[in-house]
Order: sequence, then C-alpha cells, then structure tokens
Amino acid sequence: MDHRHIRFSDRHEDVDLEQLQGLLRIGAFWAKERTLAGLAIAISNSNPVVTVWDEQKLIGHARATSDGIYRATIWDVVIDPAYRGAGLGRKLVQTVLAHSNICNVERVYLMTTHQQKFYEQIGFEQNSSTTMVLFDRAHERDLQLTASELIQISVVQ
Repeated sequence: MDHRHIRFSDRHEDVDLEQLQGLLRIGAFWAKERTLAGLAIAISNSNPVVTVWDEQKLIGHARATSDGIYRATIWDVVIDPAYRGAGLGRKLVQTVLAHSNICNVERVYLMTTHQQKFYEQIGFEQNSSTTMVLFDRAHERDLQLTASELIQISVVQ
C-alpha cells in the first residue's frame, strides 16, 4: 500500500465528527453507539486529538486527556480495518505520546480489551493493580435527580 498521501493531524478543527462516528462504527466495537453530540464533547475536552487521513477520508483517530505533568490517558485508538497492519496504529499512538501535553507526563494510561500485545510493542506494560471503574454515571445522576424530586415532594406535602 502506498502511504505517501497519508497525513496525520493534531488540529481539533480537522476532526470530522460524522467521519469519526463512521470510523468508530466499523473499527471500534466499544464505541459503535457514540453520538455526534457525545463525540463533540469528548473531542473538545481532549488534547491532543490526532487524526489520520488518506486524502479526504478519515482512517485513524486517537485522543488523550492529561493534567500535563503526572497523569494522562489515551482514548479511542482506532485505525480503519482496511488500513491495519501497515504501522499506522503504532505511528498514531507514538504521535499522541510525543505531543507536548503528554510527552512529559509521569504515567500514561491506556485501556484495551484485546490489543495488549500491540501496545506492549510500543512500550506499555500490563497493570492490574491500579484500575478501578465506576460504571454508568449517567444512570446514577438520573437516580439522584429522582431522589431530589422525591425530597422536594415530601417537603411540600
């Protein structure tokens, strides 16, 4: 495959949300249901956001969040299945790691379900001792709202 026309961008304004949504649907089982509005929020709160382009077609994406010194997390690494195996995923992650918001961070986290070997080749290590998850916070907010409404109702009565 000729990669001379492949380009990488770390400009937020280059992100095409509709193309990103389509890429996630075909290349990321964990993100198939993401909405355009949700993606817009995620992108606006991430730095860097790196995209990979074959001319005008979005073929890769990754983003990170960071405090700039102690911790960072890389999110949503995806390469179009038709372009996998050519080293673009490795270059995508390395581009995120080289970004000024990430390169001096003490510890960079990344979550993956099936690609541990791929990330180990880049230098990541498996770590089972520090990860905890609080699931479905949106549902919890709905429950809190309901509880608040109940309190207001009982106070009024």
